[in-house]
Amino acid sequence: MESRLFEKPVFRIAGDRGLLVEFGEGIDPKVNTKVRAMAKALEKKIPKGVKEMLPTYRSLLFIYDPGVTNPDMLCKLIKRVENTLEKIEIEPWKVVEIPVCYANKFGPDMENVQKAHGLTTEEVIFLHSKPEYLIYMVGFTPGFAFLGGLDEKLHTPRLTTPRMLVPEGSVGIANNQTGMYPIASPGGWQLIGKTPLKLFAPDRANPFLYKAGDKIKFKPISQTEYDLLEQKEKS
Repeated sequence: MESRLFEKPVFRIAGDRGLLVEFGEGIDPKVNTKVRAMAKALEKKIPKGVKEMLPTYRSLLFIYDPGVTNPDMLCKLIKRVENTLEKIEIEPWKVVEIPVCYANKFGPDMENVQKAHGLTTEEVIFLHSKPEYLIYMVGFTPGFAFLGGLDEKLHTPRLTTPRMLVPEGSVGIANNQTGMYPIASPGGWQLIGKTPLKLFAPDRANPFLYKAGDKIKFKPISQTEYDLLEQKEKS
């Protein structure tokens, strides 16, 4: 899908309690910035009757109480706010460094990625760890970050048969995205490495290491470094 920013938001009914507001197409920083700006503008004063606002790469989903508000009322409000978004200051992103061990036992699908693109292990690691990836949204499981900016040379389809359980901390590729599994869960991403960091810790003051709008930078580490960091995380 070609990326583009819509001139005006597109409104779509999502069931009997949802309104989807689309700001563009594709995975694009400009589109996502518009999503974040709208969310921030409305967070200060949640529209009456709105129970949840769920941001995605390119849209905002409003879950509302039909006894209090309706799509027409929400559309009018959103159109008014949309005209003020240029005044909204988006917090500058922070870059969060995530150490990743790309050793064989942590990257069971590394060979799949190599064969799909005719690359060596070293080339895959270099291409994967070079960019700073924008976090477009967090979801699926607590702390699962959907990242944009994966090099086209690494775009690889998901596994034909998903795994019943992907280990916590696994780093993988699915089509034009890369991401990390904060908790053990089912998944079909091509696994190429693993981080020793606890990406989601509910007992921590801040359970998450990052949020939507931040950037992720992967840092290749050795097995020895992985083991040391893992012990530190457990202590």
